[in-house]
Amino acid sequence: MFRKRPKARKLEHISEIEELAMTGKPVLIDFYQVGCAPCQVMDGIFNELAREYGDSAHVVKADIGRLPGIAQQFQIRSTPTMVLLTTAPPKKAKKSKKGNQAKNRQAATQSNQRRVTLRWRASGLVKKDQLTRLLESNGATRVDA
Repeated sequence: MFRKRPKARKLEHISEIEELAMTGKPVLIDFYQVGCAPCQVMDGIFNELAREYGDSAHVVKADIGRLPGIAQQFQIRSTPTMVLLTTAPPKKAKKSKKGNQAKNRQAATQSNQRRVTLRWRASGLVKKDQLTRLLESNGATRVDA
């Protein structure tokens, strides 16, 4: 009769961020603190986004009080702060006429790896329609349109 509604996933460890980003889907992260009134407003919006976009995007929340070092890594100065991460396509290897072939091979193998890039960042309250445009422009699609 009653179905459990999906919610935004809560991060348990910093390493989960890179794992999620390497899937190729956009990762929208809400950095929040317990007891922060604007963070509670954004919590509801993030739960709605997680429900609407399902598996086409990763909508996650990170409690900066429970995850040591995450505030420093992402330079969080105030809450709520939202960040969108994506993976950039691999760079094409540059051809050089001169140089060591071993260096060229090493550069080619490093350039074939996908790297996580920060695409967008905002602090404070953000409207839901801005977040939906952001997700859709980075490849996410609505599940229940």
